[in-house]
Amino acid sequence: MRLKSISIRNFRRLRDVEVDFEHKETVFVGPNNSGKTSATAAVRSFLGNRDFKIHDFSMNCIFSIDKYDPSQGASLPSIELDLWFEVDPGSISFGRVFDLATSLSADFSEIGMRCALAVEDVAELWEQYDNTFPKGEDGKRKRSLSHFLELEGNLRKYFSLHMFSLEKSQKEAIATPIDPKNGKNILNSLLRVDFVDAQRNIDDENATSSNRLSEAFATYYKRNLEQAELAEKAVSVIEENNKNLTEHYDQHFEPLMKMIGGLGLPSGNDRAMRVVSTLSSDAALRGNTELFYVDTNTNHELPEGYNGLGFKNLVFMAIQIDHFYRQWLSTEENRPMCQVIFIEEPEVHLHAQVQQTFIRQMWDVLTAGTPEEEDKPQLAITTHSSHILDTVDFSKIRYFRRKLIDEASEGKVFQGTTVHSLRQFQPDPIDVGSHIVSAEEALSFLKKYLRLTHCDLFFSDAAILVEGAVEKLLLPRMIDIVAENLNKKYLTVLEVGGAYGMRFAGLLEFLEIPYLVITDIDSVDPDNNRKNCIATEENAVSANATLSYFFQETGVKKLAKQTYYNCLQADGKRFVSYQKPVSVDIEGQSHTFHGRTLEEAFVYENLDLFQEGKLSIGIGLPSEPTELHKVVWERIKGSTFKKTEFAMDALGFEPSVRKHEGGSGPADHATCYWNVPCYIAEGLQWLDGHLSQKQGEGE
Repeated sequence: MRLKSISIRNFRRLRDVEVDFEHKETVFVGPNNSGKTSATAAVRSFLGNRDFKIHDFSMNCIFSIDKYDPSQGASLPSIELDLWFEVDPGSISFGRVFDLATSLSADFSEIGMRCALAVEDVAELWEQYDNTFPKGEDGKRKRSLSHFLELEGNLRKYFSLHMFSLEKSQKEAIATPIDPKNGKNILNSLLRVDFVDAQRNIDDENATSSNRLSEAFATYYKRNLEQAELAEKAVSVIEENNKNLTEHYDQHFEPLMKMIGGLGLPSGNDRAMRVVSTLSSDAALRGNTELFYVDTNTNHELPEGYNGLGFKNLVFMAIQIDHFYRQWLSTEENRPMCQVIFIEEPEVHLHAQVQQTFIRQMWDVLTAGTPEEEDKPQLAITTHSSHILDTVDFSKIRYFRRKLIDEASEGKVFQGTTVHSLRQFQPDPIDVGSHIVSAEEALSFLKKYLRLTHCDLFFSDAAILVEGAVEKLLLPRMIDIVAENLNKKYLTVLEVGGAYGMRFAGLLEFLEIPYLVITDIDSVDPDNNRKNCIATEENAVSANATLSYFFQETGVKKLAKQTYYNCLQADGKRFVSYQKPVSVDIEGQSHTFHGRTLEEAFVYENLDLFQEGKLSIGIGLPSEPTELHKVVWERIKGSTFKKTEFAMDALGFEPSVRKHEGGSGPADHATCYWNVPCYIAEGLQWLDGHLSQKQGEGE
């Protein structure tokens, strides 16, 4: 049996989300404030020891609570958690799930339970609220109903746990009430949940005795290992007991220490670990241990506080996880049929290499000394580490995305979350002109790309897909110049070239991540073996597969006429930027230039800087416009032109301070950089505006 999925409703920003679980590990990822920790907190509140608070209700629920009026016939909202289990009817204790059956014909391959925090007696609640905060002469109350419920003990007093059995139907699950106490007992017999929290605060450099890691070893020994017989006359034989106990610990901790030694730390140059008895005369009967680090060369022992945070954090998690698992296995009566261990931000204090091996190491911990036939727990890991994601199969990722939810009935917009299971993502076949990229090939490409680039896509507010290295190098400076607010956003920049940009479309739109595509028009001559040609060539077509895919068009002239709104696609979540004709002033006359690459467009739109020698492409530039266009095109397409050097020269350009015409004071001076090519400026400003409109999603 295993936990198949959970659904959470009305808990914080989790208005209505579903999260499915893998047989082994499931990884929760997403930007900050996207709801990952809230999902864990909801499970802990219903199944663990966390108390609900009024602000656990989502904002729209708080709004509904505050506008509640019993005369209107409305009902108060509830927080709900649905749990669905995958069951093998031939191998389970049938009696445990029979009480959940709504009929004898129920499908026992999947069973469900609902836990709800709901009002117990709304009439009593309203009476007490009305007495505490009666209406004034103006018809208003001094405090809202949510404030009344926030007062000490009121939420617990008027809201209680309600339990239901669930049955699948074509539209929605059918919920049948069951006795809360009986339902809680059934649920506890089905599922055990444990939590390894983030920010474990295990360091205490000034400690003179056991700190948290020592305590973890002591607890592990007390609950999971064979106990030693303490001598009754501890005062007289304290040293002998210390020696005997230390040998005892050496013997019984040996398997655990070997397991920890396999975690990758300590290395051959680091210290080994040893649990040493430090009984004192006044504490002999109750026991006391400290954890020491032993230098293997000198046998010198150092207290626990003298080792690095990363190693201690790793050891602490390993002990906790193994402890939780052993406690589950050792449950003698009515053992829960499955276990889920939630691990929050395991990357804390761990260097990249350990992060990359963390999940495998934890499975090594769980399988060490455990019979193969024993069931294993399911791990649910929340993380911000791209290194951990590198080692996880694509299908095991659950992506939490911030989203504004428009509640039309309330006339308001509330912060919310959507959860996307990457197991459900399947890209469409892609027609790239020369051949069809199958769905399997497209998915394989995405997996390899994201893994090779240590991609932080799953933690970003938006993505920018760029043509090549020059765009990637210049992009930060361009953002500074034309869209400075983007510096406050979390952006992922993917260097994908013109042939692969469309392969990311399906994934980005599945994840609801807005994205900007910055690419080249790459004009070629179809009548001359598709050789590189100037963009103003009469019959020029674009060799850029991304543009062909997004616009279903290859003619350069037709692409040049695409409007801003043609470039805004995918329901406003994608903007495609590429070179279009620009007007450049030369000696008072306006002339049109059309670059085929970033470098060309950059020269035309910063012509004065190149003519003044402040920037250069390695040759002199003629003044006649037609000749200038041809010379620049030929130089940049030539084999001797170094694009990276061009980008570095642009980055090294020292901006000048120019005085505005008619100005007289310091406020009339402005720092003048080079001009960002219009097509890139337009795209960056779109992205800036789009994210500014969505700013409330992350607050």
